Amino acid sequence: MITKMTVTNIHVIDQDSAYDFYVNKLGFKVVDDIPMGPDTRWLTVSPPDQPDLQLVLFPVKVSKMFPKETAETLIDLIKKGIFGCGVLTCTDIYATYEELKAKGVEFIKPPKKEFYGTEALFKDDSGNYFSLQPISNFGNEDGV
Repeated sequence: MITKMTVTNIHVIDQDSAYDFYVNKLGFKVVDDIPMGPDTRWLTVSPPDQPDLQLVLFPVKVSKMFPKETAETLIDLIKKGIFGCGVLTCTDIYATYEELKAKGVEFIKPPKKEFYGTEALFKDDSGNYFSLQPISNFGNEDGV
């Protein structure tokens, strides 16, 4: 039986820029940064308190995996913010919002109370968007 997910992809337009965004702005930790041939590398990052979840910063570029038309279409969709990549949690959404905003993270929506809890939305450097929510939205009354 499957017990958990350990690795998943986030399609990015520029892997070096994505590295800077996820590591220097979001504070993720680099797990693997392994050369895989010319202009290719296996780059994974993890949220600092969740090392067992690796996000592959997977570049979309013309290759065997992405023929030219496919790569161009995916890049266009990513830039348009079509892909929501997930929910990231924090202990204090207002402080985290201010910290990330000061680091240049582009927010689509500032923290706002919704029927399901408080949420902010931001985009990564490629255009993928994430929901930022306090951990207390998920049934933990003390917020940790």
